[in-house]
Amino acid sequence: MTTDPLPDRPFPIWHPFTQHAILPEMVKIDRGEGAYLYTPDGERIFDGIASWWVVTHGHRHPRIVEAIKAQADKLDQVIFAGFTHEPAEKLADKLLALAPEGLRHVFFSDSGSTAVEVALKMALGFWRHQNLDRNRILTLEHGYHGDTIGCMSVGERGVYNAAYEPLLFEVGQIPFPGVGAEQATLDALEAACAKGDCAALILEPLILGAGGMLTYAPETLRAMREICARHQVLFIADEVMTGWGRTGTLFACRQAGVSPDILCLSKGITGGSLPLAVTLCTPEIFNAHYSPDRRKTFYHSSSYTANPIACAAALANLTVWEEEPVMERVAALCAAQQARLARLAESARFENPRLCGTIAAIDVRTDGAGYLAEIGPRLYQHFMSRGQLIRPLGSSVYLMPPYCATEADLDAAYQAIAEAPEILAG
Repeated sequence: MTTDPLPDRPFPIWHPFTQHAILPEMVKIDRGEGAYLYTPDGERIFDGIASWWVVTHGHRHPRIVEAIKAQADKLDQVIFAGFTHEPAEKLADKLLALAPEGLRHVFFSDSGSTAVEVALKMALGFWRHQNLDRNRILTLEHGYHGDTIGCMSVGERGVYNAAYEPLLFEVGQIPFPGVGAEQATLDALEAACAKGDCAALILEPLILGAGGMLTYAPETLRAMREICARHQVLFIADEVMTGWGRTGTLFACRQAGVSPDILCLSKGITGGSLPLAVTLCTPEIFNAHYSPDRRKTFYHSSSYTANPIACAAALANLTVWEEEPVMERVAALCAAQQARLARLAESARFENPRLCGTIAAIDVRTDGAGYLAEIGPRLYQHFMSRGQLIRPLGSSVYLMPPYCATEADLDAAYQAIAEAPEILAG
Protein backbone atom coordinates (compact mmCIF):
# COMPACT_ATOMS: atom_id res chain seq x y z
CA MET A 1 0.00 0.00 0.00
CA THR A 2 1.39 3.40 -0.99
CA THR A 3 0.22 6.86 -0.04
CA ASP A 4 1.27 10.40 -0.76
CA PRO A 5 4.04 11.76 1.48
CA LEU A 6 2.93 12.88 4.91
CA PRO A 7 2.30 16.62 5.26
CA ASP A 8 4.89 18.75 7.02
CA ARG A 9 2.39 19.56 9.72
CA PRO A 10 -0.52 17.53 11.15
CA PHE A 11 -4.18 18.28 10.50
CA PRO A 12 -5.98 17.27 13.72
CA ILE A 13 -9.30 18.53 12.31
CA TRP A 14 -10.31 16.98 8.97
CA HIS A 15 -12.60 19.56 7.36
CA PRO A 16 -15.50 18.69 5.02
CA PHE A 17 -15.17 19.04 1.24
CA THR A 18 -11.60 20.21 1.84
CA GLN A 19 -8.39 19.04 0.19
CA HIS A 20 -5.87 19.95 2.88
CA ALA A 21 -2.97 19.54 0.45
CA ILE A 22 -4.34 22.53 -1.47
CA LEU A 23 -5.97 24.54 1.33
CA PRO A 24 -3.71 24.01 4.37
CA GLU A 25 -4.99 26.93 6.46
CA MET A 26 -8.52 27.47 7.72
CA VAL A 27 -10.01 30.92 8.34
CA LYS A 28 -10.83 31.23 12.02
CA ILE A 29 -14.21 32.81 12.80
CA ASP A 30 -14.84 34.41 16.16
CA ARG A 31 -18.45 35.55 15.86
CA GLY A 32 -21.32 36.16 13.49
CA GLU A 33 -23.86 38.93 13.22
CA GLY A 34 -26.50 39.55 10.57
CA ALA A 35 -25.08 38.78 7.14
CA TYR A 36 -21.46 38.81 8.33
CA LEU A 37 -18.83 36.62 9.93
CA TYR A 38 -15.94 38.12 11.90
CA THR A 39 -12.40 36.85 12.44
CA PRO A 40 -10.67 37.27 15.84
CA ASP A 41 -8.85 40.35 14.54
CA GLY A 42 -12.12 41.96 13.43
CA GLU A 43 -12.02 41.25 9.68
CA ARG A 44 -15.55 41.18 8.29
CA ILE A 45 -16.63 38.53 5.75
CA PHE A 46 -19.96 38.67 3.90
CA ASP A 47 -21.71 35.30 4.21
CA GLY A 48 -22.81 35.09 0.59
CA ILE A 49 -23.81 31.42 0.81
CA ALA A 50 -25.56 31.59 4.20
CA SER A 51 -22.93 29.26 5.71
CA TRP A 52 -23.79 26.40 3.38
CA TRP A 53 -27.38 27.44 2.81
CA VAL A 54 -28.57 27.28 6.43
CA VAL A 55 -28.74 30.86 7.74
CA THR A 56 -32.00 32.53 6.75
CA HIS A 57 -32.66 35.66 8.82
CA GLY A 58 -28.99 36.31 9.63
CA HIS A 59 -26.53 35.11 12.24
CA ARG A 60 -27.63 35.21 15.88
CA HIS A 61 -31.18 36.42 15.38
CA PRO A 62 -32.16 37.70 18.87
CA ARG A 63 -35.41 35.70 19.15
CA ILE A 64 -33.70 32.44 18.25
CA VAL A 65 -30.75 33.08 20.55
CA GLU A 66 -33.06 33.83 23.48
CA ALA A 67 -35.12 30.69 22.83
CA ILE A 68 -31.97 28.58 22.86
CA LYS A 69 -30.84 30.10 26.15
CA ALA A 70 -34.23 29.62 27.80
CA GLN A 71 -34.58 25.99 26.73
CA ALA A 72 -31.01 25.16 27.80
CA ASP A 73 -31.97 26.24 31.32
CA LYS A 74 -34.94 23.86 31.32
CA LEU A 75 -34.28 20.64 29.37
CA ASP A 76 -31.25 19.93 27.24
CA GLN A 77 -31.86 16.37 25.97
CA VAL A 78 -34.10 13.35 26.46
CA ILE A 79 -34.48 10.07 24.61
CA PHE A 80 -37.35 10.43 22.12
CA ALA A 81 -38.34 6.74 22.09
CA GLY A 82 -41.12 6.43 24.65
CA PHE A 83 -40.78 10.08 25.70
CA THR A 84 -41.83 13.44 24.32
CA HIS A 85 -41.60 17.12 25.23
CA GLU A 86 -43.42 20.36 24.60
CA PRO A 87 -41.00 21.98 22.09
CA ALA A 88 -41.26 18.96 19.78
CA GLU A 89 -45.04 18.74 20.07
CA LYS A 90 -45.56 22.44 19.39
CA LEU A 91 -43.11 22.39 16.51
CA ALA A 92 -44.79 19.38 14.90
CA ASP A 93 -48.20 21.10 15.08
CA LYS A 94 -46.84 24.29 13.51
CA LEU A 95 -44.99 22.43 10.76
CA LEU A 96 -48.08 20.45 9.77
CA ALA A 97 -50.10 23.68 9.64
CA LEU A 98 -47.56 25.17 7.21
CA ALA A 99 -46.81 22.05 5.16
CA PRO A 100 -48.38 21.15 1.81
CA GLU A 101 -51.81 19.57 2.03
CA GLY A 102 -52.01 15.92 2.98
CA LEU A 103 -48.92 15.65 5.17
CA ARG A 104 -49.97 14.59 8.66
CA HIS A 105 -46.97 13.01 10.39
CA VAL A 106 -43.55 14.39 11.41
CA PHE A 107 -40.43 12.30 11.97
CA PHE A 108 -37.51 14.15 13.57
CA SER A 109 -33.83 13.67 12.78
CA ASP A 110 -30.78 15.91 12.76
CA SER A 111 -29.53 16.71 9.24
CA GLY A 112 -30.59 16.92 5.63
CA SER A 113 -28.94 13.59 4.87
CA THR A 114 -30.81 11.81 7.65
CA ALA A 115 -34.07 13.42 6.56
CA VAL A 116 -33.54 11.91 3.11
CA GLU A 117 -32.48 8.51 4.49
CA VAL A 118 -35.68 8.50 6.56
CA ALA A 119 -37.72 9.34 3.45
CA LEU A 120 -36.18 6.50 1.44
CA LYS A 121 -36.78 4.01 4.26
CA MET A 122 -40.37 5.21 4.68
CA ALA A 123 -41.00 4.71 0.97
CA LEU A 124 -39.51 1.23 0.84
CA GLY A 125 -41.24 0.20 4.06
CA PHE A 126 -44.57 1.43 2.71
CA TRP A 127 -44.46 -1.13 -0.11
CA ARG A 128 -42.71 -3.91 1.82
CA HIS A 129 -45.31 -3.92 4.60
CA GLN A 130 -48.06 -4.33 2.00
CA ASN A 131 -46.20 -7.30 0.47
CA LEU A 132 -45.81 -5.42 -2.80
CA ASP A 133 -42.61 -5.78 -4.81
CA ARG A 134 -41.75 -2.15 -5.41
CA ASN A 135 -38.17 -1.40 -4.48
CA ARG A 136 -36.75 0.75 -7.26
CA ILE A 137 -35.99 4.42 -6.54
CA LEU A 138 -36.09 6.99 -9.34
CA THR A 139 -33.89 10.09 -9.23
CA LEU A 140 -33.35 13.23 -11.27
CA GLU A 141 -30.12 13.63 -13.20
CA HIS A 142 -27.54 15.91 -11.51
CA GLY A 143 -29.35 15.62 -8.18
CA TYR A 144 -27.64 15.79 -4.80
CA HIS A 145 -29.26 14.66 -1.56
CA GLY A 146 -26.43 14.25 0.95
CA ASP A 147 -23.38 12.17 1.75
CA THR A 148 -24.66 9.10 3.59
CA ILE A 149 -24.85 5.85 1.61
CA GLY A 150 -28.54 6.08 0.72
CA CYS A 151 -28.24 9.76 -0.16
CA MET A 152 -25.21 9.16 -2.37
CA SER A 153 -27.03 6.29 -4.07
CA VAL A 154 -29.90 8.55 -5.13
CA GLY A 155 -27.56 11.40 -6.08
CA GLU A 156 -25.55 11.99 -9.23
CA ARG A 157 -22.64 9.58 -9.60
CA GLY A 158 -19.35 11.45 -9.94
CA VAL A 159 -16.53 13.04 -8.00
CA TYR A 160 -18.59 13.26 -4.81
CA ASN A 161 -19.04 9.52 -4.49
CA ALA A 162 -16.78 7.69 -6.97
CA ALA A 163 -14.63 6.19 -4.19
CA TYR A 164 -17.69 4.62 -2.57
CA GLU A 165 -19.29 3.13 -5.68
CA PRO A 166 -19.22 -0.47 -4.36
CA LEU A 167 -21.51 0.55 -1.49
CA LEU A 168 -24.16 2.31 -3.56
CA PHE A 169 -27.41 0.72 -4.71
CA GLU A 170 -28.82 0.95 -8.22
CA VAL A 171 -31.44 3.57 -9.06
CA GLY A 172 -33.30 4.69 -12.16
CA GLN A 173 -32.22 8.10 -13.40
CA ILE A 174 -34.54 10.53 -15.17
CA PRO A 175 -32.88 13.16 -17.44
CA PHE A 176 -32.82 16.72 -16.14
CA PRO A 177 -35.64 18.86 -17.62
CA GLY A 178 -33.51 21.64 -19.07
CA VAL A 179 -35.04 24.28 -21.32
CA GLY A 180 -36.37 22.50 -24.40
CA ALA A 181 -35.85 19.04 -22.89
CA GLU A 182 -38.86 18.96 -20.58
CA GLN A 183 -40.87 16.50 -22.64
CA ALA A 184 -37.97 14.04 -22.77
CA THR A 185 -37.92 14.10 -18.97
CA LEU A 186 -41.64 13.50 -18.70
CA ASP A 187 -41.55 10.70 -21.27
CA ALA A 188 -38.67 8.99 -19.43
CA LEU A 189 -40.50 9.28 -16.11
CA GLU A 190 -43.71 7.90 -17.64
CA ALA A 191 -41.85 4.91 -19.05
CA ALA A 192 -40.02 4.19 -15.79
CA CYS A 193 -43.18 4.42 -13.69
CA ALA A 194 -45.11 2.21 -16.09
CA LYS A 195 -42.81 -0.74 -15.33
CA GLY A 196 -44.60 -1.14 -12.02
CA ASP A 197 -41.54 -1.73 -9.83
CA CYS A 198 -40.89 1.86 -8.74
CA ALA A 199 -41.28 2.74 -5.08
CA ALA A 200 -40.64 6.46 -5.29
CA LEU A 201 -39.20 9.40 -7.18
CA ILE A 202 -36.96 11.77 -5.20
CA LEU A 203 -36.00 15.21 -6.45
CA GLU A 204 -35.05 18.75 -5.47
CA PRO A 205 -37.96 20.99 -6.49
CA LEU A 206 -37.25 23.82 -8.99
CA ILE A 207 -33.48 24.06 -8.44
CA LEU A 208 -30.69 21.54 -7.98
CA GLY A 209 -28.12 22.65 -5.42
CA ALA A 210 -24.71 20.97 -5.51
CA GLY A 211 -25.50 19.70 -9.01
CA GLY A 212 -24.79 23.20 -10.32
CA MET A 213 -27.72 25.40 -9.28
CA LEU A 214 -29.69 24.15 -12.28
CA THR A 215 -33.28 25.40 -12.53
CA TYR A 216 -36.46 24.05 -14.09
CA ALA A 217 -40.03 25.26 -14.36
CA PRO A 218 -42.85 24.76 -11.82
CA GLU A 219 -45.00 23.40 -14.65
CA THR A 220 -42.51 20.57 -15.15
CA LEU A 221 -42.48 19.80 -11.44
CA ARG A 222 -46.29 19.63 -11.47
CA ALA A 223 -46.27 17.31 -14.50
CA MET A 224 -43.81 14.96 -12.81
CA ARG A 225 -45.99 14.88 -9.72
CA GLU A 226 -49.03 14.00 -11.84
CA ILE A 227 -47.21 11.14 -13.54
CA CYS A 228 -46.14 9.69 -10.20
CA ALA A 229 -49.66 9.98 -8.81
CA ARG A 230 -51.13 8.25 -11.85
CA HIS A 231 -48.80 5.28 -11.39
CA GLN A 232 -48.97 5.31 -7.56
CA VAL A 233 -45.25 6.06 -7.31
CA LEU A 234 -44.45 7.93 -4.10
CA PHE A 235 -43.23 11.49 -4.64
CA ILE A 236 -40.42 12.65 -2.33
CA ALA A 237 -39.63 16.37 -2.31
CA ASP A 238 -36.18 17.10 -0.92
CA GLU A 239 -36.62 20.69 0.26
CA VAL A 240 -33.60 20.64 2.55
CA MET A 241 -32.12 23.52 0.54
CA THR A 242 -35.18 24.93 -1.21
CA GLY A 243 -37.37 25.26 1.88
CA TRP A 244 -37.80 28.31 4.11
CA GLY A 245 -38.09 30.94 1.40
CA ARG A 246 -35.02 30.23 -0.72
CA THR A 247 -37.01 29.94 -3.96
CA GLY A 248 -39.27 32.91 -3.19
CA THR A 249 -42.02 30.96 -1.43
CA LEU A 250 -41.96 29.18 1.91
CA PHE A 251 -41.60 25.84 0.11
CA ALA A 252 -40.70 25.38 -3.55
CA CYS A 253 -43.58 22.91 -4.04
CA ARG A 254 -46.03 25.78 -3.53
CA GLN A 255 -45.01 27.36 -6.82
CA ALA A 256 -46.12 24.24 -8.65
CA GLY A 257 -49.21 23.71 -6.51
CA VAL A 258 -48.13 20.18 -5.60
CA SER A 259 -48.18 18.19 -2.40
CA PRO A 260 -45.57 15.44 -2.04
CA ASP A 261 -46.14 12.14 -0.30
CA ILE A 262 -42.94 12.75 1.68
CA LEU A 263 -41.25 16.08 2.40
CA CYS A 264 -37.69 16.53 3.71
CA LEU A 265 -36.78 19.72 5.59
CA SER A 266 -33.65 20.85 7.42
CA LYS A 267 -31.07 23.69 7.07
CA GLY A 268 -33.23 26.80 7.58
CA ILE A 269 -35.68 25.08 9.93
CA THR A 270 -33.85 26.61 12.92
CA GLY A 271 -32.87 29.74 11.04
CA GLY A 272 -29.45 28.13 10.65
CA SER A 273 -28.65 28.13 14.36
CA LEU A 274 -28.69 24.41 15.29
CA PRO A 275 -28.89 21.08 13.44
CA LEU A 276 -32.41 19.70 13.10
CA ALA A 277 -34.36 17.94 10.38
CA VAL A 278 -37.83 16.57 9.79
CA THR A 279 -39.40 14.17 7.33
CA LEU A 280 -43.14 14.68 6.86
CA CYS A 281 -45.40 12.05 5.33
CA THR A 282 -49.02 11.20 4.56
CA PRO A 283 -51.27 9.05 6.77
CA GLU A 284 -51.05 6.23 4.23
CA ILE A 285 -47.31 5.92 4.74
CA PHE A 286 -47.63 6.07 8.53
CA ASN A 287 -50.46 3.53 8.50
CA ALA A 288 -48.37 1.03 6.52
CA HIS A 289 -46.02 0.91 9.51
CA TYR A 290 -48.79 0.98 12.16
CA SER A 291 -49.37 -2.57 13.34
CA PRO A 292 -49.30 -4.85 16.41
CA ASP A 293 -46.65 -6.72 14.42
CA ARG A 294 -43.39 -5.30 15.76
CA ARG A 295 -41.61 -6.23 12.54
CA LYS A 296 -43.42 -3.33 10.89
CA THR A 297 -41.91 -0.82 13.31
CA PHE A 298 -40.10 2.03 11.60
CA TYR A 299 -36.58 1.17 12.66
CA HIS A 300 -34.77 4.48 12.48
CA SER A 301 -33.44 6.85 15.10
CA SER A 302 -30.81 9.47 15.75
CA SER A 303 -29.44 9.81 19.28
CA TYR A 304 -30.47 13.47 19.29
CA THR A 305 -33.88 12.98 17.68
CA ALA A 306 -36.05 16.05 18.43
CA ASN A 307 -33.42 17.61 20.68
CA PRO A 308 -35.36 20.08 22.86
CA ILE A 309 -32.95 22.97 22.37
CA ALA A 310 -32.98 22.55 18.59
CA CYS A 311 -36.78 22.30 18.60
CA ALA A 312 -36.97 25.50 20.68
CA ALA A 313 -34.76 27.23 18.11
CA ALA A 314 -37.05 26.02 15.31
CA LEU A 315 -40.12 27.27 17.16
CA ALA A 316 -38.49 30.68 17.53
CA ASN A 317 -37.69 30.62 13.83
CA LEU A 318 -41.37 30.02 13.03
CA THR A 319 -42.27 32.92 15.31
CA VAL A 320 -39.97 35.12 13.26
CA TRP A 321 -41.78 33.99 10.12
CA GLU A 322 -45.15 34.70 11.74
CA GLU A 323 -44.41 38.08 13.31
CA GLU A 324 -41.75 39.70 11.13
CA PRO A 325 -42.03 40.73 7.43
CA VAL A 326 -39.87 37.84 6.25
CA MET A 327 -41.64 37.36 2.91
CA GLU A 328 -41.21 41.06 2.16
CA ARG A 329 -37.48 40.66 2.81
CA VAL A 330 -37.41 37.59 0.59
CA ALA A 331 -39.21 39.45 -2.22
CA ALA A 332 -36.83 42.40 -1.94
CA LEU A 333 -33.82 40.09 -2.05
CA CYS A 334 -35.26 38.29 -5.11
CA ALA A 335 -35.67 41.60 -6.95
CA ALA A 336 -32.24 42.85 -5.92
CA GLN A 337 -30.56 39.67 -7.11
CA GLN A 338 -32.48 39.73 -10.38
CA ALA A 339 -31.40 43.28 -11.23
CA ARG A 340 -27.74 42.67 -10.46
CA LEU A 341 -27.64 39.30 -12.20
CA ALA A 342 -29.09 40.90 -15.35
CA ARG A 343 -26.31 43.49 -15.38
CA LEU A 344 -23.68 40.83 -14.82
CA ALA A 345 -25.09 38.76 -17.69
CA GLU A 346 -24.40 41.61 -20.12
CA SER A 347 -20.70 40.79 -19.91
CA ALA A 348 -19.28 38.35 -22.46
CA ARG A 349 -17.12 36.91 -19.66
CA PHE A 350 -20.19 35.19 -18.18
CA GLU A 351 -22.89 32.85 -19.45
CA ASN A 352 -25.99 30.94 -18.39
CA PRO A 353 -27.45 33.33 -15.81
CA ARG A 354 -30.21 31.77 -13.72
CA LEU A 355 -32.33 32.86 -10.80
CA CYS A 356 -34.67 30.96 -8.52
CA GLY A 357 -36.05 33.23 -5.82
CA THR A 358 -33.21 34.39 -3.60
CA ILE A 359 -30.70 32.10 -5.34
CA ALA A 360 -28.68 33.60 -8.20
CA ALA A 361 -26.10 31.76 -10.29
CA ILE A 362 -23.97 32.40 -13.35
CA ASP A 363 -21.08 30.62 -15.08
CA VAL A 364 -17.67 32.09 -15.77
CA ARG A 365 -16.63 31.39 -19.36
CA THR A 366 -13.68 29.03 -19.16
CA ASP A 367 -12.22 26.03 -20.92
CA GLY A 368 -12.69 23.78 -17.91
CA ALA A 369 -16.08 22.56 -16.73
CA GLY A 370 -17.59 20.61 -13.87
CA TYR A 371 -17.00 20.65 -10.14
CA LEU A 372 -13.24 20.09 -10.54
CA ALA A 373 -12.76 22.96 -12.99
CA GLU A 374 -9.36 24.53 -12.30
CA ILE A 375 -10.88 27.97 -12.00
CA GLY A 376 -12.98 27.00 -8.96
CA PRO A 377 -10.32 27.26 -6.21
CA ARG A 378 -8.91 30.43 -7.79
CA LEU A 379 -12.34 32.03 -7.79
CA TYR A 380 -12.79 31.09 -4.14
CA GLN A 381 -9.48 32.68 -3.15
CA HIS A 382 -10.34 35.81 -5.13
CA PHE A 383 -13.67 36.18 -3.34
CA MET A 384 -12.09 35.62 0.07
CA SER A 385 -9.52 38.31 -0.68
CA ARG A 386 -12.46 40.68 -1.19
CA GLY A 387 -14.13 39.71 2.08
CA GLN A 388 -16.74 37.54 0.36
CA LEU A 389 -17.64 33.99 1.39
CA ILE A 390 -18.67 32.68 -2.03
CA ARG A 391 -17.91 29.01 -2.83
CA PRO A 392 -18.16 28.36 -6.59
CA LEU A 393 -19.30 25.00 -7.90
CA GLY A 394 -16.46 24.69 -10.39
CA SER A 395 -16.96 27.59 -12.79
CA SER A 396 -20.50 28.21 -11.54
CA VAL A 397 -20.70 31.16 -9.15
CA TYR A 398 -23.78 31.49 -6.99
CA LEU A 399 -25.13 33.72 -4.25
CA MET A 400 -27.60 32.57 -1.60
CA PRO A 401 -27.31 35.23 1.12
CA PRO A 402 -29.29 35.63 4.35
CA TYR A 403 -32.51 37.61 3.98
CA CYS A 404 -31.05 40.51 5.97
CA ALA A 405 -28.49 41.28 3.23
CA THR A 406 -28.63 44.93 2.18
CA GLU A 407 -28.29 46.61 -1.21
CA ALA A 408 -24.76 47.64 -0.25
CA ASP A 409 -23.90 44.06 0.73
CA LEU A 410 -25.04 42.81 -2.68
CA ASP A 411 -23.23 45.61 -4.52
CA ALA A 412 -19.93 44.52 -2.97
CA ALA A 413 -20.58 40.84 -3.70
CA TYR A 414 -21.52 41.43 -7.33
CA GLN A 415 -18.55 43.75 -7.81
CA ALA A 416 -16.28 40.95 -6.65
CA ILE A 417 -17.94 38.56 -9.11
CA ALA A 418 -17.79 41.07 -11.98
CA GLU A 419 -14.06 41.66 -11.61
CA ALA A 420 -13.12 37.99 -11.12
CA PRO A 421 -12.56 36.90 -14.76
CA GLU A 422 -10.33 39.86 -15.58
CA ILE A 423 -8.25 39.53 -12.42
CA LEU A 424 -7.82 35.77 -12.83
CA ALA A 425 -6.95 36.16 -16.50
CA GLY A 426 -4.21 38.61 -15.56
